[in-house]
Amino acid sequence: MTLGELNEYYRLVEQLNRARELLRSLEGSAVPGSPVLNGLPGAPGYGDRVGKLAVEIADIRARVRSLEDEAGQKRREIELYVNGIPDDQTRMIFRLRFLRGLRWKDVAAIVGGGNTKDSVKMACYRHIES
Repeated sequence: MTLGELNEYYRLVEQLNRARELLRSLEGSAVPGSPVLNGLPGAPGYGDRVGKLAVEIADIRARVRSLEDEAGQKRREIELYVNGIPDDQTRMIFRLRFLRGLRWKDVAAIVGGGNTKDSVKMACYRHIES
């Protein structure tokens, strides 16, 4: 497995999280408002806000499903690779960074032992090069 493949999965998960957040936002915006019951006909240019958002919501839902399928497939490949790493600490670094999607500084904090973001990153790069 290459660093490029691992980083591609990391970016895919970030993209999936952004798409999910956008979907939640759109769904929250699609709450219908109260109709104005004044007996007058509606003016041109006004429309059904919920109906217009429904199309966007359907598109984003499809995008989320597509990203989930792609991420699921790549995750299985990465899990097989990570589970094959013999060193416990290196395996944990890979899990935290690439499977849980943590930033390098957060990986270093969890690994502990005086590790910095640079040291855990270098451990990852050394393993990939070997």
